[in-house]
Amino acid sequence: MEFYMKLPRNKREFALFLLIVSLISVNLIAPLISCLTQGFSLETYQHTLTLLPRIWLIIVILVLLTHSLAEKLMNRFTAETDSFNAKITITILFNVCMIAIVMILVGPWIGSDHVYWMGLSAYIASLARNMTIVFLVEAVIAQPVARAVLYRIHRSVDSK
Repeated sequence: MEFYMKLPRNKREFALFLLIVSLISVNLIAPLISCLTQGFSLETYQHTLTLLPRIWLIIVILVLLTHSLAEKLMNRFTAETDSFNAKITITILFNVCMIAIVMILVGPWIGSDHVYWMGLSAYIASLARNMTIVFLVEAVIAQPVARAVLYRIHRSVDSK
């Protein structure tokens, strides 16, 4: 029953869920990672804010591309008897990994307005830090907020 109450039931609810999660995530993660990379300053923060619409669009596209693969992987690594929280955590982890791998390359391109390749050691160091930040924001803030909204919507609809 918990799955049914906290997960999108149709395309409209999926769009709402994606909108909530992506807006919270992009507004927290992009400025935090930018400031950790370039230093905490008002200038860095303001520059990041100007890039948020492009970053948000890329994140939404990546989520749509990776969503079904993350669910398939989750089904391979979990059993029917596993809890809702275990399945959601595994799904978030797979989504975060796939999106972080792409965004660590693409994010700096957006910020600097040119394409360049970072060294493997810099990529790996960025990957670990950024995946940790993204996973914590997704698992502790963004997804719980979106699931709470869906739960309230479902509770009000189901009680009628």
